[in-house]
Amino acid sequence: MKKVVAIAADHGGFHLKTLLVEFLKGLGKAVNDLGTYSDEPVDYPDYARKVAQEILHKKAEKGILICGSGVGACVAANKFPGIRAAICHDTFSAHQGVEDDDMNILCLGARVIGPELAKEIVRIWLSASFSGAERHCRRLAKIDQIEREFTKWRAKKGKEVKDE
Repeated sequence: MKKVVAIAADHGGFHLKTLLVEFLKGLGKAVNDLGTYSDEPVDYPDYARKVAQEILHKKAEKGILICGSGVGACVAANKFPGIRAAICHDTFSAHQGVEDDDMNILCLGARVIGPELAKEIVRIWLSASFSGAERHCRRLAKIDQIEREFTKWRAKKGKEVKDE
């Protein structure tokens, strides 16, 4: 997988995204800026989809999503199997989310935290790595099982709807 960071934001996160793109480049990171490119209103699920797909298609190793609160982007990103997104507005959650939960998308709220804290959270998040501890692997396997069960349930429900 490429060592690329995919980043995107809705209009509420546009200005912070622009700052973080430059910050990431200053750290020597390869960055894929997926938009938005202005503060004109857009829908955060569209940008969550773009970042999630970059990770799922192995075009990026990690992703950053920014909206006003971070909540909408996080909810949308977590709908994709294999995506583990979390809102982090502190450095502890940023490194712990990677070390324990193998978080692959960092969600930030541009209306919640300032740019300097956002940079510090991103720096800490990027420097963290998954511990691989047995208890964490066991928990992630349970999350994977939930995703598989839901996929089967959804396929069955789709068939039932067609049969009605």
